[in-house]
Amino acid sequence: MADAEGDTTAGEMSDGLQVELFHPDSDREPGDTNYQGYGFDVHPVVFPVALVVIAAFVAATLLLGNEASSIYTAIFNGINDYFGWFYILVVNVFIVTVVYFAVGKYGKIRIGGVGAEREFSTFSWMAMLFSAGMGIGLMFFSVAEPVTYFGSVPPFFAGNGIEAGSAAAAGPALAQAFFHWGLHPWAIYALVGLGLAFFSFNRGLPLTFRSIFWPLLGERIYGWPGHIIDLVSVFATLFGLSTSLGLGVTQVSRGFNVIAGDLFGASFPTGTFGQVALIIGITLIATASVAAGLEGGVKRLSNINLYLMLAFLSFVIVVGPTLYIFNGFTNAFGTYLVSLPGLSFFTGAFAGQPARDFLGGWTIFYWGWWISWSPFVGMFIARISKGRTVREFVMGVLFLPSIFSFVWMSTFGGSAINAQIAGAGILATLNTQGQSIAMFSMLSQYPLGEISTIVATLLVITFFVTSSDSGSLVIDHLTSGGKHDVPRAQRVFWALSEGGVAAVLLAGGGLTALQTAAVSTGLPFAFILLLMCYTVYLGLENEYTILESEAFKEQISRIDSMDDVEVTASSGDVVTGISDGGEGTSDAR
Repeated sequence: MADAEGDTTAGEMSDGLQVELFHPDSDREPGDTNYQGYGFDVHPVVFPVALVVIAAFVAATLLLGNEASSIYTAIFNGINDYFGWFYILVVNVFIVTVVYFAVGKYGKIRIGGVGAEREFSTFSWMAMLFSAGMGIGLMFFSVAEPVTYFGSVPPFFAGNGIEAGSAAAAGPALAQAFFHWGLHPWAIYALVGLGLAFFSFNRGLPLTFRSIFWPLLGERIYGWPGHIIDLVSVFATLFGLSTSLGLGVTQVSRGFNVIAGDLFGASFPTGTFGQVALIIGITLIATASVAAGLEGGVKRLSNINLYLMLAFLSFVIVVGPTLYIFNGFTNAFGTYLVSLPGLSFFTGAFAGQPARDFLGGWTIFYWGWWISWSPFVGMFIARISKGRTVREFVMGVLFLPSIFSFVWMSTFGGSAINAQIAGAGILATLNTQGQSIAMFSMLSQYPLGEISTIVATLLVITFFVTSSDSGSLVIDHLTSGGKHDVPRAQRVFWALSEGGVAAVLLAGGGLTALQTAAVSTGLPFAFILLLMCYTVYLGLENEYTILESEAFKEQISRIDSMDDVEVTASSGDVVTGISDGGEGTSDAR
């Protein structure tokens, strides 16, 4: 066989095999009913309905004025009081589900089919995971959260006789932060990402949430049941992302204020007006990046983000209390593992109102935020994960980012707690000036505080940009009928819209409005995720059945007999890779 043909033989064979045996019997194509014009390529129902509802929400926030904040507070409290237990329960279901998929027989299944190749290197894949997943949140909460818990012991640990502000309070403070930023949120992302990737790449269905429900709905995913699922996904994505952008810009404004004071003896406006102005400015930068596309914009910035994060992390470890950080990580990690079962199901039902208030302000908010963010992060992860096995996907998404978050929290939160024990007053500053100042207050206690403040502010800005880029990409998929490639004008439109919604929410109700938007949109989406556990199971079971079928084995036998094609199998039974001979299997790529 000619070399020119050998380079594409495996890919063509496996693609044809995937279509013939695995794709559903349907003549529909992603975006086949779209409206095209004026630089847009949009779904005729999802796009306009989403615009109308989003515009109505923004208009109501502006018209209500000062009343918006009190309404948002009432909604936020109501969800915490009546549905907090539900959030806590379902997130544990998600963890059990994704681990089952990974460690069982389905772990051998390759996303995209047996011959699928990876689109991105492992480094770029991990970089984009971090940038899309939690970048802004880690920068905002990595000092504020552990220090807050240090000053007021979380209710789960409070019964152990630990005194707030004592050295013994540091371990529970970090362990509680690990709980909020570890396995639970990444399990949500892993479930969503796996479902989207599987039904899009293995079944050839549109890259939207409606496709995950093909096992139950069939062709009806293209009707109103599918429209509703995608609309809820759009709202959850937009408002979850707006929460992150709003939190990020409050920290950027604080960083600019610290930098202006240290370098020029001036001040930067940290109120709503200054924050809205920053959102506009950074959104314009994000718009330019998103116009460059996934390769030119998002991937490049994500790699830069990861390099900056690693350099910043290493710097704080070196100039900070190095031994305290390492000892603290080890101690807190052990406390987290031992406490994980109890923490995972702790609802405060028998601990009084203060415990329930804590859960509402922290755990329930986080679970709602992660769930509302899951369409955004999950779809983005799905988009970049073709060619990886289910086991590799789940283990990569679930464990590696969690460990990195633990190290990050131990480094920044541990450094802040160590300084607080030494009398630095970081907790008092946080209580008087808000959570957004916590990172900069900690950095000022260690060498080169001015330089590290500049780096921290730059990191938040770049995370803002990549989050906006990734969010635009995801909403584009949802509102274009699942097309993988959409016009540049459409990406720009959604990048501007995300910044606009974040600015309106921040101006109309402040942080409470942002939190309410995340938690309230996360609630209906939690029901969708719960049903998704079952549909993904049905899809994987069907895939595995086909992989073991005689029809598949006959096709593989025919392909394996060709000179330039190599077939690999797991444990000698299930085929896991088809590649060009002499180049290694797709497992090695």
